[in-house]
Amino acid sequence: MSAIGGWLQLPPADYPLLRSLAHDQVFTQELLPSASQLARSDAATEQLEAYFRRLVQERRRAPGDDPVSAWLRTWDGLESDQEAADEAVYLLALLVFLAAPETTATLLSTMVWLLLEHPLQLGWLRAHPQHIPDAVEEVLRYDSPNQVISRIATADTTLAGVPIEKDRMVHLMVGAANHDPAHHLDPHIFDVRRKASHLSFSGGIHYCLGAQLARLEATTLLTGLLRRLPGLRVSAAPVWAPRVGFRRIMELRVARS
Repeated sequence: MSAIGGWLQLPPADYPLLRSLAHDQVFTQELLPSASQLARSDAATEQLEAYFRRLVQERRRAPGDDPVSAWLRTWDGLESDQEAADEAVYLLALLVFLAAPETTATLLSTMVWLLLEHPLQLGWLRAHPQHIPDAVEEVLRYDSPNQVISRIATADTTLAGVPIEKDRMVHLMVGAANHDPAHHLDPHIFDVRRKASHLSFSGGIHYCLGAQLARLEATTLLTGLLRRLPGLRVSAAPVWAPRVGFRRIMELRVARS
Protein backbone atom coordinates (compact mmCIF):
# COMPACT_ATOMS: atom_id res chain seq x y z
CA MET A 1 0.00 0.00 0.00
CA SER A 2 2.79 2.42 0.87
CA ALA A 3 4.56 1.86 -2.45
CA ILE A 4 1.57 2.42 -4.72
CA GLY A 5 0.05 5.07 -2.45
CA GLY A 6 3.30 7.01 -2.33
CA TRP A 7 3.76 6.79 -6.09
CA LEU A 8 0.23 8.07 -6.75
CA GLN A 9 0.75 10.66 -3.98
CA LEU A 10 -2.34 9.62 -2.07
CA PRO A 11 -2.75 10.94 1.50
CA PRO A 12 -1.22 8.40 3.94
CA ALA A 13 -4.24 8.92 6.19
CA ASP A 14 -6.33 7.23 3.46
CA TYR A 15 -4.19 4.07 3.36
CA PRO A 16 -6.15 2.04 5.97
CA LEU A 17 -9.47 2.70 4.21
CA LEU A 18 -8.05 2.00 0.75
CA ARG A 19 -6.41 -1.21 1.98
CA SER A 20 -9.73 -2.41 3.40
CA LEU A 21 -11.65 -1.50 0.25
CA ALA A 22 -9.12 -3.28 -1.97
CA HIS A 23 -9.41 -6.38 0.21
CA ASP A 24 -13.20 -6.43 -0.20
CA GLN A 25 -13.27 -5.47 -3.88
CA VAL A 26 -11.40 -8.55 -5.10
CA PHE A 27 -14.18 -10.86 -3.91
CA THR A 28 -15.79 -10.22 -7.30
CA GLN A 29 -12.82 -12.00 -8.89
CA GLU A 30 -13.20 -15.11 -6.75
CA LEU A 31 -13.92 -18.45 -8.39
CA LEU A 32 -17.30 -18.96 -6.68
CA PRO A 33 -18.05 -15.87 -4.59
CA SER A 34 -20.95 -15.99 -2.16
CA ALA A 35 -23.80 -13.47 -2.24
CA SER A 36 -22.42 -11.71 0.83
CA GLN A 37 -18.94 -11.52 -0.70
CA LEU A 38 -20.34 -10.02 -3.90
CA ALA A 39 -22.27 -7.47 -1.84
CA ARG A 40 -19.06 -6.47 -0.04
CA SER A 41 -17.28 -6.21 -3.39
CA ASP A 42 -20.01 -4.04 -4.89
CA ALA A 43 -19.97 -1.69 -1.90
CA ALA A 44 -16.16 -1.42 -2.00
CA THR A 45 -16.17 -0.83 -5.76
CA GLU A 46 -18.66 2.00 -5.35
CA GLN A 47 -16.49 3.70 -2.71
CA LEU A 48 -13.32 3.22 -4.75
CA GLU A 49 -15.00 4.64 -7.84
CA ALA A 50 -16.04 7.77 -5.92
CA TYR A 51 -12.56 8.11 -4.39
CA PHE A 52 -10.64 7.90 -7.67
CA ARG A 53 -13.08 10.05 -9.63
CA ARG A 54 -12.64 12.69 -6.94
CA LEU A 55 -8.87 12.25 -7.13
CA VAL A 56 -8.89 12.89 -10.89
CA GLN A 57 -10.94 16.06 -10.43
CA GLU A 58 -8.62 17.30 -7.66
CA ARG A 59 -5.57 16.74 -9.87
CA ARG A 60 -7.39 18.41 -12.76
CA ARG A 61 -7.92 21.53 -10.61
CA ALA A 62 -4.44 21.49 -9.08
CA PRO A 63 -2.02 19.44 -11.22
CA GLY A 64 1.33 18.41 -9.81
CA ASP A 65 4.25 16.11 -10.55
CA ASP A 66 2.30 12.93 -9.76
CA PRO A 67 1.34 10.19 -12.29
CA VAL A 68 -2.36 11.13 -12.35
CA SER A 69 -1.53 14.71 -13.34
CA ALA A 70 0.86 13.40 -16.00
CA TRP A 71 -1.81 11.07 -17.38
CA LEU A 72 -4.24 13.97 -17.58
CA ARG A 73 -1.74 16.01 -19.58
CA THR A 74 -1.16 13.06 -21.90
CA TRP A 75 -4.84 12.34 -22.46
CA ASP A 76 -5.62 16.02 -23.01
CA GLY A 77 -3.22 15.83 -25.94
CA LEU A 78 -4.97 12.77 -27.32
CA GLU A 79 -8.62 13.47 -26.55
CA SER A 80 -10.47 16.72 -27.29
CA ASP A 81 -13.36 15.72 -24.99
CA GLN A 82 -12.23 16.52 -21.44
CA GLU A 83 -14.85 14.24 -19.88
CA ALA A 84 -13.58 11.34 -21.98
CA ALA A 85 -10.00 12.12 -20.97
CA ASP A 86 -10.98 12.24 -17.30
CA GLU A 87 -12.78 8.91 -17.62
CA ALA A 88 -9.72 7.28 -19.19
CA VAL A 89 -7.45 8.57 -16.43
CA TYR A 90 -9.89 7.51 -13.73
CA LEU A 91 -9.98 3.96 -15.10
CA LEU A 92 -6.19 3.86 -15.38
CA ALA A 93 -5.67 5.13 -11.83
CA LEU A 94 -8.17 2.65 -10.41
CA LEU A 95 -6.63 -0.23 -12.36
CA VAL A 96 -3.11 0.60 -11.22
CA PHE A 97 -4.25 0.88 -7.62
CA LEU A 98 -6.29 -2.34 -7.56
CA ALA A 99 -3.44 -4.31 -9.11
CA ALA A 100 -1.09 -3.51 -6.23
CA PRO A 101 -2.27 -3.89 -2.61
CA GLU A 102 -3.74 -7.39 -2.57
CA THR A 103 -1.38 -9.28 -4.87
CA THR A 104 1.86 -7.69 -3.72
CA ALA A 105 0.97 -7.84 -0.03
CA THR A 106 0.17 -11.53 -0.48
CA LEU A 107 3.44 -12.17 -2.30
CA LEU A 108 5.43 -10.52 0.50
CA SER A 109 3.68 -12.28 3.39
CA THR A 110 3.68 -15.67 1.64
CA MET A 111 7.37 -15.30 0.83
CA VAL A 112 8.25 -14.64 4.47
CA TRP A 113 6.10 -17.54 5.66
CA LEU A 114 7.51 -20.04 3.15
CA LEU A 115 11.12 -19.15 3.87
CA LEU A 116 10.66 -19.24 7.64
CA GLU A 117 9.07 -22.67 7.19
CA HIS A 118 12.18 -23.78 5.27
CA PRO A 119 15.04 -22.59 7.52
CA LEU A 120 17.72 -24.54 5.66
CA GLN A 121 16.84 -22.77 2.44
CA LEU A 122 16.67 -19.45 4.26
CA GLY A 123 20.17 -20.08 5.61
CA TRP A 124 21.41 -20.99 2.15
CA LEU A 125 20.00 -17.74 0.78
CA ARG A 126 21.72 -15.80 3.53
CA ALA A 127 25.01 -17.29 2.36
CA HIS A 128 24.14 -16.82 -1.33
CA PRO A 129 22.19 -13.53 -1.55
CA GLN A 130 22.78 -13.35 -5.30
CA HIS A 131 20.03 -15.97 -5.60
CA ILE A 132 17.37 -13.83 -3.90
CA PRO A 133 15.68 -13.05 -7.27
CA ASP A 134 15.45 -16.81 -7.95
CA ALA A 135 13.81 -17.29 -4.55
CA VAL A 136 11.21 -14.64 -5.37
CA GLU A 137 10.35 -16.42 -8.64
CA GLU A 138 10.02 -19.73 -6.79
CA VAL A 139 7.61 -18.18 -4.30
CA LEU A 140 5.55 -16.87 -7.21
CA ARG A 141 5.52 -20.33 -8.78
CA TYR A 142 4.92 -22.34 -5.64
CA ASP A 143 2.09 -20.24 -4.21
CA SER A 144 0.87 -17.58 -6.59
CA PRO A 145 -1.00 -14.63 -5.03
CA ASN A 146 -3.64 -15.02 -7.74
CA GLN A 147 -4.68 -18.63 -8.21
CA VAL A 148 -7.38 -18.02 -10.82
CA ILE A 149 -7.54 -15.79 -13.90
CA SER A 150 -10.85 -15.46 -15.75
CA ARG A 151 -11.16 -14.75 -19.45
CA ILE A 152 -14.09 -14.57 -21.91
CA ALA A 153 -13.70 -16.35 -25.24
CA THR A 154 -13.96 -13.93 -28.16
CA ALA A 155 -14.71 -16.72 -30.65
CA ASP A 156 -15.61 -20.40 -30.76
CA THR A 157 -12.46 -22.41 -30.17
CA THR A 158 -11.11 -25.69 -28.88
CA LEU A 159 -8.54 -25.82 -26.10
CA ALA A 160 -6.83 -29.10 -25.24
CA GLY A 161 -9.68 -30.95 -26.90
CA VAL A 162 -12.36 -29.05 -24.98
CA PRO A 163 -14.78 -26.96 -27.10
CA ILE A 164 -15.30 -23.41 -25.80
CA GLU A 165 -18.14 -21.31 -27.13
CA LYS A 166 -17.88 -17.62 -27.96
CA ASP A 167 -18.64 -15.36 -24.95
CA ARG A 168 -18.18 -18.25 -22.52
CA MET A 169 -16.15 -17.41 -19.41
CA VAL A 170 -13.14 -19.63 -18.82
CA HIS A 171 -11.36 -19.88 -15.48
CA LEU A 172 -7.62 -20.43 -15.86
CA MET A 173 -6.17 -22.21 -12.82
CA VAL A 174 -2.81 -20.49 -12.45
CA GLY A 175 -1.88 -22.38 -9.32
CA ALA A 176 -2.40 -25.72 -11.05
CA ALA A 177 -0.43 -24.62 -14.11
CA ASN A 178 2.48 -23.55 -11.92
CA HIS A 179 2.54 -27.09 -10.48
CA ASP A 180 2.32 -28.90 -13.81
CA PRO A 181 4.74 -31.86 -13.62
CA ALA A 182 5.20 -31.66 -17.38
CA HIS A 183 6.96 -28.32 -16.87
CA HIS A 184 8.43 -28.55 -13.39
CA LEU A 185 10.46 -31.31 -11.77
CA ASP A 186 8.94 -32.20 -8.39
CA PRO A 187 6.53 -29.24 -8.54
CA HIS A 188 5.23 -29.95 -5.02
CA ILE A 189 8.65 -29.16 -3.55
CA PHE A 190 9.55 -25.59 -2.63
CA ASP A 191 13.14 -25.01 -3.78
CA VAL A 192 14.71 -21.54 -3.91
CA ARG A 193 17.51 -22.91 -6.10
CA ARG A 194 15.04 -23.77 -8.82
CA LYS A 195 15.15 -21.65 -11.96
CA ALA A 196 11.41 -21.22 -11.82
CA SER A 197 9.12 -20.19 -14.63
CA HIS A 198 5.48 -19.44 -13.89
CA LEU A 199 2.26 -17.80 -15.04
CA SER A 200 1.66 -15.76 -11.90
CA PHE A 201 1.97 -12.51 -13.86
CA SER A 202 -0.20 -13.85 -16.70
CA GLY A 203 1.15 -13.34 -20.23
CA GLY A 204 0.79 -11.66 -23.59
CA ILE A 205 -1.23 -8.43 -23.66
CA HIS A 206 -2.48 -9.25 -20.16
CA TYR A 207 1.00 -9.42 -18.62
CA CYS A 208 1.01 -7.71 -15.25
CA LEU A 209 1.83 -4.01 -15.50
CA GLY A 210 3.34 -4.02 -12.01
CA ALA A 211 5.40 -7.22 -12.30
CA GLN A 212 8.74 -5.49 -11.99
CA LEU A 213 7.59 -3.37 -9.06
CA ALA A 214 6.36 -6.49 -7.25
CA ARG A 215 9.69 -8.20 -7.87
CA LEU A 216 11.56 -5.14 -6.61
CA GLU A 217 9.48 -4.96 -3.43
CA ALA A 218 9.94 -8.68 -2.74
CA THR A 219 13.68 -8.53 -3.40
CA THR A 220 14.07 -5.49 -1.15
CA LEU A 221 12.09 -7.08 1.69
CA LEU A 222 13.95 -10.39 1.51
CA THR A 223 17.34 -8.69 1.34
CA GLY A 224 16.53 -6.70 4.47
CA LEU A 225 15.11 -9.71 6.29
CA LEU A 226 18.22 -11.80 5.65
CA ARG A 227 20.52 -9.01 6.75
CA ARG A 228 18.70 -7.64 9.79
CA LEU A 229 16.58 -10.47 11.26
CA PRO A 230 18.70 -13.62 11.44
CA GLY A 231 16.69 -15.24 14.26
CA LEU A 232 13.21 -14.70 12.89
CA ARG A 233 10.80 -17.66 13.13
CA VAL A 234 7.07 -18.36 12.82
CA SER A 235 5.42 -18.52 16.24
CA ALA A 236 1.90 -19.50 15.13
CA ALA A 237 0.18 -20.90 12.06
CA PRO A 238 -0.84 -18.21 9.56
CA VAL A 239 -4.45 -17.08 9.39
CA TRP A 240 -5.68 -17.11 5.79
CA ALA A 241 -8.44 -14.99 4.28
CA PRO A 242 -11.55 -17.02 3.32
CA ARG A 243 -10.76 -16.92 -0.39
CA VAL A 244 -9.58 -19.21 -3.17
CA GLY A 245 -8.69 -17.06 -6.15
CA PHE A 246 -6.83 -14.33 -4.27
CA ARG A 247 -4.92 -16.00 -1.47
CA ARG A 248 -3.90 -13.80 1.42
CA ILE A 249 -2.36 -14.28 4.84
CA MET A 250 -4.34 -12.09 7.19
CA GLU A 251 -2.09 -12.70 10.18
CA LEU A 252 1.42 -14.15 10.51
CA ARG A 253 2.90 -14.17 13.97
CA VAL A 254 6.66 -14.23 14.18
CA ALA A 255 9.27 -14.09 16.93
CA ARG A 256 13.03 -13.77 17.20
CA SER A 257 15.16 -16.53 18.70
